[in-house]
Amino acid sequence: MAGKIGTIIAAHGRHYLAQVDGIRLQCVTRGKKSDVAVGDIVRIKETSPNQGVIEAIDERKTLLYRSDQYKSKLLAANVTQLFIVVATEPGFSDDLVSRALIAAEAAGIAAHIVLNKTDVTELLPKARERVALYASLGYRVHEVSARSAPDAACETLLPLMRGQSSILIGQSGMGKSSLINLLVPDADIATREISAALDSGKHTTTFTRLYAIGTDCAIIDSPGFQEFGLYHLSEGMLERAFREFGPHLGKCRFYNCHHLTEPGCAVLAAVEANTIAPMRHALYQQLLHESSQKIGY
Repeated sequence: MAGKIGTIIAAHGRHYLAQVDGIRLQCVTRGKKSDVAVGDIVRIKETSPNQGVIEAIDERKTLLYRSDQYKSKLLAANVTQLFIVVATEPGFSDDLVSRALIAAEAAGIAAHIVLNKTDVTELLPKARERVALYASLGYRVHEVSARSAPDAACETLLPLMRGQSSILIGQSGMGKSSLINLLVPDADIATREISAALDSGKHTTTFTRLYAIGTDCAIIDSPGFQEFGLYHLSEGMLERAFREFGPHLGKCRFYNCHHLTEPGCAVLAAVEANTIAPMRHALYQQLLHESSQKIGY
């Protein structure tokens, strides 16, 4: 039988798990291509009762991915929002947070920040001060404590996820897994089942997986990572992905201004006036440099 339609719910290397009419199929792609992402709607040719080959990928509404100099890494397809989990402890990386926000902006995905471990009261003021920069740019910040106030954390986050396809990302140690376990009933059991189906043994943290909650809510859990390359973003995409640059674009003396050292640059004037945070402009410079280094995909 050909032409089954399914949703990719897990990916590990070139092995995929698709949900098709309530049944899970282990799938592979033809040849060596591995351009399938969790969240993709795919057409599958069934080759045996629980296995199939992915024949085609339906058009994606969104695609979130990161890239380095040589290749790209797909994170998820068709997501409508991104939740970046940070915490009072251990320290989180502003660079990673900003890069994730830029990726979401460029992909047309709404972004939220979740500040976890608010019960660590002595470190809370400093953490709040750090996320205030993102709040000032219009990103919503949600304070939770998965450990000490689990019910309140669910009440805060679940309503935001209804009717949406959400991906949670974060560095290890931020409590993302604890939040997933709160938001997704039986997440541990589902993860073990998926892990067994993908033959990935005990490495349950190394693959991305999608949990469906009811009929209108999907939550995607991605592995923790320490780097978020954006080599695929062009200069034009980058300047538009920095929200705070918006009011100043088109007001520079030169129409092809790079916002680096040019005289009469409206963006640099805003950095000078502290309307744009120097840290964010420094990241823009870094990303522009990375974009010029890519070797092609």
